[in-house]
Amino acid sequence: MVAGRIDPMEQFKVEPVFGHMQLFGYDISFTNSALYMVVVAALLWLFMSGGMRRQLIPGRWQVAVEGAISFIDNMVVQNIGKDGKKFAPYIFTLFFFILFANLVGVLPLAIVPGLHTFAVTSHITVTAVLAFLSFGIVVFVGLARHGLKFFSLFVPHGAPGWLMPVIIPVEFVSFMVRPFSLGLRLFVAMTAGHILLEVFGSFVVQGLNAGGALGPVVSLLSFVMIVGVSALELLVCAIQAYVFALLTSLYLHDAVHLH
Repeated sequence: MVAGRIDPMEQFKVEPVFGHMQLFGYDISFTNSALYMVVVAALLWLFMSGGMRRQLIPGRWQVAVEGAISFIDNMVVQNIGKDGKKFAPYIFTLFFFILFANLVGVLPLAIVPGLHTFAVTSHITVTAVLAFLSFGIVVFVGLARHGLKFFSLFVPHGAPGWLMPVIIPVEFVSFMVRPFSLGLRLFVAMTAGHILLEVFGSFVVQGLNAGGALGPVVSLLSFVMIVGVSALELLVCAIQAYVFALLTSLYLHDAVHLH
């Protein structure tokens, strides 16, 4: 906050939690981004460990975990086929890491006093790493399974030969754009929602400080918008995790089966 104004971009600032640390001239500070990634990993481990305990009569926790595993397993089988079961652990980890990271970024959690909640998926560096990791796996699987035949992916079956000089570059560009679309979609969706919440929050504060008859009305309307955007954000958290996992499985389908 500067001069009584709320900066909507301040919430995305990466800063050290325990002060700056350097090793051989390199900054190795443990940042708020790293802290909340650890929190997400810990919550995911807690969710899985609590639900993997086998009981004669499954509890709600175990049923939830089994349902989550079945959900991802069905997604993989439907989009990749039976050969895709080997990718289920990666798709599962990808989906739930993104989902938990999105939810932690929305919920008002203060792990360290004075440190605001940090949404790791609102940073392009994090979403880009996830996207390029998925893209790298797709390329590796395609080349390992089909060799140079993998490049036939850029030649649509049944397309006339005289169109190949146009079709092949278009298909190649379309394929290479995949990691950028994956990373940008998640980054933009999460960033936009958090900015909206911050902006409407500033309207609430400024409306109360302004006084007069119009100030409380602006604050009330802004608060209603915060509630609505928060509900929408929770929905977007799940949708974006699902879309990321779904598109990754579809890309893996292309690598496994080609055309």
